Amino acid sequence: MKTFVIINPVSGARRMEKTQLEHVARINFPHAQGAFTQHAGHATQLAAQAVKEGYECVIVAGGDGTVNEAASALVGTQTALGIVPKGSGNGLARELGMPLLYEEAFTALQKAQPLACDVGQANGEYFFNVAGVGIEAEIARQFARHGQKGTRGKWPYFKLGAEILLSYHPKTLRVSYNGKDEILTPLTLVFANGTQYGSNFKIAPHASLNDGQLDMVEVLSASKWKLALAAPTFFSKTFRPIQVTRTQHTARAVIHFDGEIVYHLDGEPKTAQNELHISLLPKALRLLVPNRY
Repeated sequence: MKTFVIINPVSGARRMEKTQLEHVARINFPHAQGAFTQHAGHATQLAAQAVKEGYECVIVAGGDGTVNEAASALVGTQTALGIVPKGSGNGLARELGMPLLYEEAFTALQKAQPLACDVGQANGEYFFNVAGVGIEAEIARQFARHGQKGTRGKWPYFKLGAEILLSYHPKTLRVSYNGKDEILTPLTLVFANGTQYGSNFKIAPHASLNDGQLDMVEVLSASKWKLALAAPTFFSKTFRPIQVTRTQHTARAVIHFDGEIVYHLDGEPKTAQNELHISLLPKALRLLVPNRY
């Protein structure tokens, strides 16, 4: 398989030498070509060029943001995406069952098989795992700012999230989906293609990457103590004794709000004005999976 490898050398909390990653990639894919990302958006450019040059596979070693960039250039093509997790959450990589050690991930991709997966869209931009509005989007925005001047990783993310939770005031939204309108004031409203944000925090435990629909999960604006008690259960697929979520299934939705809408796509913060349009492209991306999904 003609393969191109994209490596983000600064992804994740534990940043490695370029030569170390490159060495492991060459051992597993000795005939592959590749490049290191140099700036935001570079993975999209590299992946698009790989498609033009007839590569059958693009392997991305990076975090969720880098994966999103590269995958966006592969939507609707026959070029498959392989993921080597090297970020903080690694949501999509975990969803696919990829090993979290990069040495093992490169090895697993040698025998991985392509699976046609759904792709989400928000105002024309793609997401592949999870998008949302509400507190998670605000955390993503603050975390992005924090990462520019501080450390990244799981602990800074959860610490920041706890701080924002204490002061966050949910916004009232009008949500149109499945032929009806609802007025919601959620702590967060999630559109899940996969089951989890990352780090095994399963916001939509029954979601599927190839079922032709999104799980729209409303996290209720419950009391702080109830949310605290419920939080540990999100690391389980089945144990949810404290119900703080409501799930609907849809392939299309519109969020209405007068003013700025802060949202995120696979953890990357974005903003829109007044409306946010969510939709789904069925089986529009080929993903390499080490085992049958």
